[in-house]
Order: sequence, then structure tokens, then C-alpha cells
Amino acid sequence: MSVSGGMSRVRVAHLDCTAGVAGDMLLGALLDAGADVETVTEAVRSLGIPGLGISVTQGRRCGFACARVSVTTPDLPDRERHLQDVVELCTGADRLGERASAFARRVFELLAHAEAKAHGTTPDKVHFHEVGAYDALADVVGCAAALENLGLLDDHAVITCSPMAAGSGFVHCAHGRMPVPVPAVLNIAAHAGLQLASGDLAGERTTPTGAAIVAALAEPGALAPMTVRAVGTGGGRRDTADRPNVTRVVIGEPAAVRGPAQGEVLTLESTVDDLDPRLWPSVLRALREAGAWDCWTTGIVARHGRPGQVVTALCSEQVRQAVTDALFRHTSTLGVRWSTHQRVTLPRRSVTVCVGPPGHAQPVVVKVGETPDGTLTVQPELSDAERVARVLDWPVRAVCEKAVSSYRQGHHVAV
Repeated sequence: MSVSGGMSRVRVAHLDCTAGVAGDMLLGALLDAGADVETVTEAVRSLGIPGLGISVTQGRRCGFACARVSVTTPDLPDRERHLQDVVELCTGADRLGERASAFARRVFELLAHAEAKAHGTTPDKVHFHEVGAYDALADVVGCAAALENLGLLDDHAVITCSPMAAGSGFVHCAHGRMPVPVPAVLNIAAHAGLQLASGDLAGERTTPTGAAIVAALAEPGALAPMTVRAVGTGGGRRDTADRPNVTRVVIGEPAAVRGPAQGEVLTLESTVDDLDPRLWPSVLRALREAGAWDCWTTGIVARHGRPGQVVTALCSEQVRQAVTDALFRHTSTLGVRWSTHQRVTLPRRSVTVCVGPPGHAQPVVVKVGETPDGTLTVQPELSDAERVARVLDWPVRAVCEKAVSSYRQGHHVAV
């Protein structure tokens, strides 16, 4: 069950999907771990579908306490939706934060691509019989709001997941009787490099919605070293006798790591020489929303002597398709290339300092990195500094200098 406190800047989490994962199970785990129920329910209501909502109760699965999420739906049958319909609903949800909205859209795009491949069509023509129905809309948007509330959609958050229990047998759906795991789950796992495990579990244990949320969020991996701050358990609809039918989430702060860390990073690039230069800020914003860690443009002289830009984005494998789609959607490019590189990163953390006169001080997040010899690099988040500068009517430079000074004087709280 949950252990609350200090959750606003959580950076590390692990999803235990060894008994499977569905949208309602993961949402229950996030709520049990401390996500604000009212924030999540308001986000679901803001989809603008009268009668659509969620309720949370406490239950047990094979003797283990868990949170159970139920979706309340309108009395009228749901209509078929296409990807664009669902994207517009997510975009128009005014109680869904910017990061959460982008995450929800990415989940549905993953679902559309997986269903399109399974049925031999294109993502825009997929009829969301089930994954775009009431339950999935509430589960995906609810999870997006909960993840944002817990800080798990922040830049540099590290989310890992166990192998997902696939189950076995058959399941009935809108397309008839299908083998488990269903084609959409297999396609999502193949696309994102997720691990599936059949084991001896009968029935459908991982649903397309659950797989897509995990694929948009996490990388396969074991529980990372962390100081555990919260544990959440979400229960499925069935109470199976063989083992608890639950999904768990473990959330915490990174354990102290000395020295640089090594890992892989994907570099996506495209050369563009025919785009209105005024559009580049919106392109870079879209790439960040799609999950890129960083992105930029480099001026070049292209074919025929035309000035152009090489746009570059750094990301992980599980969001490569989303970032690629954003490049195609927001630029005029006809192709995207990518490569895998090794990188070294310094241990880093974020802290909050207060800047301004007593009674009017404003919070500024400061990023702190540590070099191998113990030297600290301290940089304020520029967006925070710009916001505080407007509030206090200070120069941005003065806010940055004061934030660094406050940190070095020890006037901060780790977040």
C-alpha cells in the first residue's frame, strides 16, 4: 500500500507486471501509490463525455490488499472512434496537463499502429472498437494524469518494467475469438522491445491498453537502486486462485551513484530545406512532447545551395516511433534516419530553492550534476527562472544567479 510524502519530483519507478497488466490495474497501482484521486477523476471528466468517470475501492486479490478502479460509463452504447477522434478528445481535455495529454496521445498512437498491423490497414483507418471505448479512454487518460501527478512524466525520470505475463488460451473480442496474447499485444511488445512471459497463467493477463501504456512509459529492466518512497498495488477484475491478479508500482528516489553512468541513446536526424523557419520552435516542442530527451537544429547548406536545417533528437528506443511520427507530422521531411550511440551521463538530481524577498519568494528548480572529482555543476531550470523573473520583475540573469547562490548556501530541499 502507499507510503506518502515527497512525491512531487519523483524520478525512479519500477512496474511489476509479472501477473500481467491492464489499464485499470496500473491506474489502481498509481492511485494506491499516492496519485491524487481528485486530479485523476477531474482529468477523466474533462474528456467531455457525460457519464464517464472512475471510482476507486479497496479490495483483495488472493489475500493481498489492492486498489480497484471501476469505470462508470454512459447508458448509451459507445460509438466507434478513429485515432483522430481519440487524439482530439485528449487534446481538448482541459484538466489534463501538457505532458499528460502528450502521453495519452502517444499511447493511443501505439495502439493504432499495433491494431493496424494486426488487421492489415493503416493507423488512421483503425476502428477503436475496444481500445477507444469508454473503459480504455478512462484508463489511459487516468494513468496519464496520475503519472504526471507523481512526477513520472518529468524529464529524466527512469521507469523500468518486469517481463509482462501474457497468459494463454483464447479471448473473445470485437473481431471474434483470438489467441492469447492477442496480436496487438505482440505487436506492441515487438515495437517497444518489451519482454513477455507466458508461464503457467491461464487467460488474458496483459491487455493491449496495458501493454501500450507500459510501452510509452518504461524500458525493460530490473528494479533500479532507489530509496523507496511508495508502493502501489492495483487489482484486476478477476480474483485468480493461482496467484494475486495485481500490477504493482514501486516509486522512489535514485540511490546515490558515484561516477558517470553509461548507457545507450538513439539519435534521430532529418535534413529539411523547405520549411518556414518560423515553425521550428513548434517542431522542437512537438519532439519533446513525443518523448525526446533533447532536440535541436543545425544550420547547413543543402542541395542546390539552399539553406536548410538538420533536426536532431535524442531519445530511448520505446519512443522512437513517436518521435519519428512527430517529425513527419510537423515538418516537410520525407525521411528520418537513426543510429544507436553509447553515452556517459553524470549523476544528477533536482532541488528546489526559493528566490525573492521574504513573503514573495518563488520556487526555482535547480539541476545539480557531480563530476568524477566531486565538483558540482549547478544550473537553474531556465523556464522556472523566466517565470520568476516575470513575477518579481527581475532580470532573468539575476534570478539565475540568486538561485545558484541559494543552492550553494544550502537553502534548498531535495526533490
